[in-house]
Amino acid sequence: MTDISLGIPTMRSGLEGVPALPEGAARQTKKEFTSDSEVRWCPGCGDYAILAAVQGFLPELGLRRENIVCISGIGCSSRFPYYLDTYGLHSIHGRAPAIATGLATSRPDLNVWVITGDGDALSIGGNHLIHALRRNVNLTILLFNNRIYGLTKGQYSPTSEPGTVTKSTPAGSVDHPFNPVSLALGAEASFVARTMDSDRKHLTSVLREAVQHRGSALVEIYQNCPIFNDGAFDVLKDRDSAAARLVHLQHGEPIRFGTDGEQGVVRGRDGLLTVAPVAEVGQDALVVHDAHAEDPSAQFAISRLDEPSMAHVPVGIFRRVERPTYDDLARDQLAAAKDVAGGAATDADLAALLAGSDTWTVD
Repeated sequence: MTDISLGIPTMRSGLEGVPALPEGAARQTKKEFTSDSEVRWCPGCGDYAILAAVQGFLPELGLRRENIVCISGIGCSSRFPYYLDTYGLHSIHGRAPAIATGLATSRPDLNVWVITGDGDALSIGGNHLIHALRRNVNLTILLFNNRIYGLTKGQYSPTSEPGTVTKSTPAGSVDHPFNPVSLALGAEASFVARTMDSDRKHLTSVLREAVQHRGSALVEIYQNCPIFNDGAFDVLKDRDSAAARLVHLQHGEPIRFGTDGEQGVVRGRDGLLTVAPVAEVGQDALVVHDAHAEDPSAQFAISRLDEPSMAHVPVGIFRRVERPTYDDLARDQLAAAKDVAGGAATDADLAALLAGSDTWTVD
């Protein structure tokens, strides 16, 4: 896959305000970010590849390990904090974005990551996820999607395909699945991307862009569960079939794919996007990908090319736009309030607040 580089020097960095290593400090390596905890995933789990990629990437940031925090919910992916030698919190089911919001808002000196799965994030955690994205909290959110509940032993998840036979759907799932990228774009997330566990180069390049983005950056990662949903993404990993299915997105470039770029994305008469042979429609008819468009409608339309059959699966960065972050705005409000009050709040101010009009006396 092609390395991604949007090159937007004017945008504020997601790492702004996070202390870097002292000048002259020894260069960090993967070893510094690898904890001594035994990694406890099933053999062949895609989480191993993602963990190795993150451990290998974190030294690039040049940050103090004590200024990096990894917060997870519940699930196989959520064991991540144990395996990174940074600060971390293995929280409760679906609530990682809410906890991370509080931490990012109160501690601008921290680089905050959220690790979650398709069950954790899109079922009980659905509201927490969409509101973190809507608010544009300065977080890097990795959503591992294996289309199954792994930790609880193989029930269908919010991303399982219709007809999926599991322990909880012995006759096949009748649910319509979520498309996590479409969901994030619908919540107007300022950064949305998709990649795969098995493509280290592409995964790392997407992580690099996501962590540099100031705001909520959601990265969906297709991840194989070898026990309960093995081979879910094999058609995207097989060299022969992948070229015909994976639609690589590059900002400012016409959307075309295939072994020789013979297929392209065009807008039909009905306004919807579809795939057509470039030889028939011509290069000029192809849709040009604009990851920086303020209105996410076109990016949403690209995400809808994906369907359970995985005939055409867009990967890369769908959207990257700059807008104010919730945590920056909240801190600005606090600073303004302190200025009006003439400095830091006093004990008397706090006592007056606690004994104000909105209180009750309980006998």
